[in-house]
Amino acid sequence: MKDFFVSYNRHDRAWAEWIAWTLEEAGYTTVIQAWDFRAGGNFVLDMQKAASEAQRTIAVLSETYLKSAFTAPEWAAAFAQDPTGKNRTLIPVRVKECQLSGLLAPIVYIDLVGVAEAEAQEVLLRSLLQDRAKPNQKPHFPGSATAQNDRPKPVFPPNIPSNLPIASTIFVGRDDELERLHTQMQSQATVAISAVSGMGGIGKTELAAQYALQQRDIGTYPGGICWLRAREDLSTQIVLFAQSQLGLTILEDLELAEQVSLCWRNWQPGETLVVFDDVQQYQDIASVLPPQRSQFRVLLTTRLTLGTPVQNFEIKVLSEEKAIELLRAFATQGRAGNDPRFPEAIADLEKQLCQWLGYLPLGLELVGRYLARKPDTSLETLWRRLQDKRLEAKALKDAAPEMTAPLGVAAAFELSWEVLDESARQLAAFLSLFALAEIPWTLVEACCLEEYTEDVEDWRDASLLNLHLLERTGEGTYQLHQLLREFFAAKREQGAEADEMKQTLCQVMSAAAERMPIAPTLAQIEQFTPVIPHLKEVTTTLQPWLADADIFKPSTRIAQFYEGQVDYREALFWYQHCREISENRLGANHPDVATSLNNLAGLYYSQGRYGEAESLRLRCLAIEKQTLGENHPQFADSLNNLAELYRSQGRYPEAESLLLRALKISEAQLGANHPDIATKLNNLANLYYSQGRYGKAESLRLRCLAIEKQTLGENHPQFADSLNNLAGLYESQGRYAEAEPLYLRALPILFNALGTDHPNSQQVWQNFLTFLLQVIQAEQTAQLSDHPLTQDLLRQMQMGKAKA
Repeated sequence: MKDFFVSYNRHDRAWAEWIAWTLEEAGYTTVIQAWDFRAGGNFVLDMQKAASEAQRTIAVLSETYLKSAFTAPEWAAAFAQDPTGKNRTLIPVRVKECQLSGLLAPIVYIDLVGVAEAEAQEVLLRSLLQDRAKPNQKPHFPGSATAQNDRPKPVFPPNIPSNLPIASTIFVGRDDELERLHTQMQSQATVAISAVSGMGGIGKTELAAQYALQQRDIGTYPGGICWLRAREDLSTQIVLFAQSQLGLTILEDLELAEQVSLCWRNWQPGETLVVFDDVQQYQDIASVLPPQRSQFRVLLTTRLTLGTPVQNFEIKVLSEEKAIELLRAFATQGRAGNDPRFPEAIADLEKQLCQWLGYLPLGLELVGRYLARKPDTSLETLWRRLQDKRLEAKALKDAAPEMTAPLGVAAAFELSWEVLDESARQLAAFLSLFALAEIPWTLVEACCLEEYTEDVEDWRDASLLNLHLLERTGEGTYQLHQLLREFFAAKREQGAEADEMKQTLCQVMSAAAERMPIAPTLAQIEQFTPVIPHLKEVTTTLQPWLADADIFKPSTRIAQFYEGQVDYREALFWYQHCREISENRLGANHPDVATSLNNLAGLYYSQGRYGEAESLRLRCLAIEKQTLGENHPQFADSLNNLAELYRSQGRYPEAESLLLRALKISEAQLGANHPDIATKLNNLANLYYSQGRYGKAESLRLRCLAIEKQTLGENHPQFADSLNNLAGLYESQGRYAEAEPLYLRALPILFNALGTDHPNSQQVWQNFLTFLLQVIQAEQTAQLSDHPLTQDLLRQMQMGKAKA
């Protein structure tokens, strides 16, 4: 028997997995849907088994958990076993803000809202103990607390030879990197070569300088710390260091290479750090590296990703929290409390500003120093200037001479741009057309068409990735940094092929939109989620380059993507956007405009906004009648949609006339076994069912199922909906033995395809519960099968534990 069953809503999966992992690390056993329910299993039975076989249930509380129809039976079952809480069978864990009511209100919960990870782990494990939570050690006396200074006491620098550059006195957000870098530097017995690598402006030189200063101050490298500028003559720098810092006498009549060798051989004892800053290629330093003995540690800074014998130490952009801290530090020079632009509470505009800068240390330092120089410039004014001038804004160009790397952002990126060949530059420019999001490489391949060769991958891997101008974020996905995207876009617009690039991307993304389903399943939502940001970019920023025939496609599929997840607010925005751009481009009486009106009406219908839906549907029909004619399949679809609206309002004669007309047109144009025919048969059956004409309704439902089975397959959500509809028909007639297997067949199809929280899934689940209650009230349970789910729910209902 397991210790804990972790009950959660899909929106809180990350929290549930963290809780389960923490518990198992502490020696407990758990069962959790994300890890223990496998494909092919029966979701409902698996959930019932998990809840019954665990000693205690952890309810992961949030608003979505409390509103879900599926999680309630899970915690209710645990509550029923231990209503007084004596055995602590139900353990609520609040992970997001939510208001508890009803049976859950008086139960003491574990509160992890707003708690840091280490504290959350301690709170969780301590709260689950059956014993008292008395600490093992005597608590400190509160009255003896003294003020503590967070800053460590400075260490007097040992007298070791060094020629380090003047590093910034403001260094934020890289403490972990310093520690990990030191571990890597000390990990090898022979000469260790590590390379701090990353994109321009990421802070490679600053990290190396801070590391060298830190280690000098604590005496890690008593043999000396030699800082070499890799873009200048390295041999001369090494010899000068040996003469000035070590006091070596070097004969000037020796060849320079022999002088360097003499320096390394006669270096003073003790572990030594040699830093090569801004290495352009490994060959530039290979001939002057120190000999293979354990005394020397070599640290490089480079934009490249180097191979053996170098150990790469790649650094990324800062977290949002550290980025804001760095910005404030430079803007106020440590006087944040005295600057009204930076109150104690962090403003949304600060977050927005750091996000736009891509959390890049160089950009943050430039903007911070700019604000420090201009105390009367507000954040709002700065934001407007950045949006107006982009990388050409003075805040991103004017580098202070005291900076470790005194370059503006564009100038720093230009150093990398100069070493790219023309093909790699073209690829970088093209990638800047995509949205600021992960880019599935399959989209890039599609844009290249027959011209795609291994050379394109070489431009990506050997040039852009190698210079950290592009980041590989996962298998087959890549992303540009925000400011690099701005830089590449500016370069793109200077070229002659910008329009052609935009047209190509628009064509490819329109084709991708056409491949997306109208009503996506869970698997399809996951499949197409990475495409959505780029469809948005195409239908907004690149909309002028969309062909007339494609103008409505990206925004329509975006809206349907959100509508399929019941995100009506987003769906409405994109349907309205589609209508607006279609009318502006094509005119008010175009068939594609009619399509956009029909889609918007469908959303209004789903929300019960029947008046607005009817107005749009009538206008849609008028456009299609004029432009397509009355025998076109699209016109038939619009008749069907209007009929369904009328049926919902009880306007049955009007609905029947429209449905029969639509069915006749579709059968003539599409044949008798098309999925669209099944849809219209289903709607006509709904009408007859509403009128109590069960015989006609049954005949149509059976024909609908046969078409869907043949054309869509038996695992399609639409097929499951039709099973549900036929079950409801049989239920209304008291044919319970025929209805039950249809419900049991429909439920797993919907759960697997759409998920348990999808409205369609929840509706069929509620239908099944209502069906069972009706059977109980009719005293006809003998008609039902011995199916485990049916019998388990019947027992719970008869005991008063399950309600529809």
